[in-house]
Amino acid sequence: MILVTGGTGLLGSYLLHSLISDGIEVKALKRAGSSLKTTQRIFGYMSVNPKPLLEKIHWVDGDILDVHSLDDALKDVDYVYHCAAIVSFDPREKSRIIKSNVDGTANLVNACIKLGVKKFCHVSSIAVLGRADNDGFTDEQSQWKPSPNNSTYAISKYGAEREVWRGAEEGLNVVVVIPSVILGAGEPTKSTVRFFHAIRKHSRFYTEGMNGYVDVRDVVLVMRKLMESPIINKRFVVNSQNLTYRELFTEVAEHCKTTSPHIRIPRFVLSLAWRFEKLRSKIMGKPPLVTEETVRSSLNVYRYSSAALQNVLNIQFIPIRQTIDEMCAFMKDEKI
Repeated sequence: MILVTGGTGLLGSYLLHSLISDGIEVKALKRAGSSLKTTQRIFGYMSVNPKPLLEKIHWVDGDILDVHSLDDALKDVDYVYHCAAIVSFDPREKSRIIKSNVDGTANLVNACIKLGVKKFCHVSSIAVLGRADNDGFTDEQSQWKPSPNNSTYAISKYGAEREVWRGAEEGLNVVVVIPSVILGAGEPTKSTVRFFHAIRKHSRFYTEGMNGYVDVRDVVLVMRKLMESPIINKRFVVNSQNLTYRELFTEVAEHCKTTSPHIRIPRFVLSLAWRFEKLRSKIMGKPPLVTEETVRSSLNVYRYSSAALQNVLNIQFIPIRQTIDEMCAFMKDEKI
């Protein structure tokens, strides 16, 4: 039996679809009252007849912050995929992000050790990696560097991964995947679909930075292959392609039939924007549209290497151009 946390999110939903489609018995942990819209939409996107597949998911109400609910969820479970995490750059959510991502992971690791889980797959983040010098390539050997510029989210994911390695030292077999920016069709109001909608809406503009991208289906494939392999206590960057934001926005504009980016947003404008949004957020009580962390990320050049992963699995990544084309088609079909 397999347990998946974060099954109502983008990555968790694609993972559930992959496992269920192969006839594997799966439990999925969710908070009581959580919406299943994203999971249902993704199953509908991936299957002609999704209902029979959806009915095979054994949903378990619980919370990674509730130790007792984890004991119940892990009953008869041999393998765990930990996809659950709060992804936010809103400064007002600092304590919630740390508590859920760090304490929740610690609780899950402890429960897995206690109940004898055979193997544990943790979804980390490129935010935990130190940055390569001289615009070189960042990989799993790039060590975390304490800095006042680290976002709360980055700090929380670093703390969560430390809990996983602590579990490994206590006898839990683990593998850690470190995806770059995950792209995939899903719930229109969440994840990368919302990101694509913003790009399409403001397609004339671009920023100076560069980042890595990977199709959500490739992340699922890597997770499953690692869990089904004898590999333990290793971490791997999962990245398909590095693109400048202008290159990414141009691809989106081309496939979504909108204006290509040709206006670079100056740094000082972005600096003013996050300060304005911070003030607006305090006055209106609403999440800021941009933050200091997201602006910094949009200006920096990050290149990621999956060479270590290729050495052990030889994955043929889905081209990001294909992913973008499929996402734009999804948005058109959904009238987004």
